[in-house]
Amino acid sequence: MFRHTFILLASALLCGAAFGQAIVLKDGTRIASNEFTMDGDKIVRTIKIGDKSATTVLPWQNIGYLDWPEPEELLEAKNLMAQAKSEEALALLKKSLDFFQKFEKVEGNWYQPVFFAYVETLSQAGKFEDTIKLIPLLKTLPLTPEQKMSLRIIQLDIDRQTSSEYTSILAEAESILSDTNDSGVGASIWMIIADIHAKKKEWEKALMAYLRIPVFYGTQMQRVPDAELKAGQMLAKMKRYEDAQALFTRISDSYKGSAIADTAAKEKAAINGMKNEPEEEAEQSPEGEKTDKAAQ
Repeated sequence: MFRHTFILLASALLCGAAFGQAIVLKDGTRIASNEFTMDGDKIVRTIKIGDKSATTVLPWQNIGYLDWPEPEELLEAKNLMAQAKSEEALALLKKSLDFFQKFEKVEGNWYQPVFFAYVETLSQAGKFEDTIKLIPLLKTLPLTPEQKMSLRIIQLDIDRQTSSEYTSILAEAESILSDTNDSGVGASIWMIIADIHAKKKEWEKALMAYLRIPVFYGTQMQRVPDAELKAGQMLAKMKRYEDAQALFTRISDSYKGSAIADTAAKEKAAINGMKNEPEEEAEQSPEGEKTDKAAQ
């Protein structure tokens, strides 16, 4: 029984080694990822002979294809975003992107998915100008239906930041929500809706929209930290200072070492010790419309 188990384990390890990350040459030779390094645009292969090793430059024309499972960086970047570590996520994706860009013309490369993830993460991290610069190149790539939807959302978020046509932007957001049940899309759209309400100084509407993300789209962990921080900021705008302080404290504790935790700590310090104020009654405007004093 033990011998049988050992054979199975050994076979699994061998299979893993045989089908891991590798360059496959046109003659069928496999060069595992730990057998080569990149020196600029050169592929430097290390060949071990006994206890000695030698290096050689591998000609690009000899490469048949890449045998490369889905890069771990794609999932790891999402995990980092869930920890509010956007800079680390972007650095990780950029390193992976630089590698696959060199193999862009080689079959089996992951350049397109990694590039798309990089632009999407730039957008989520609020890197507005960097996102805009890369959109034209992104549009030239063959995109999946899911990526086309994500690009639509990225473009809508750009419109949200560059246009004051809030009515049309909200209409487009509602249209996207009606077209899909995807939780990732839903979380992205509600962030845009919440940001628009915040721009319009509709603090309560913005608060409720931000809170939808951790409550209804909690699986989209990369969206949660920013949504929680902005919800706390809306509470402060509404003069619910004690509630805001409690939320800022939880954010600081949950995402230690991140920029969002630092921001939450500063937001809390600005209102520390302040008590919730009673909601101000809306006053009647001369035109008969109600206006919110807190939004003025």
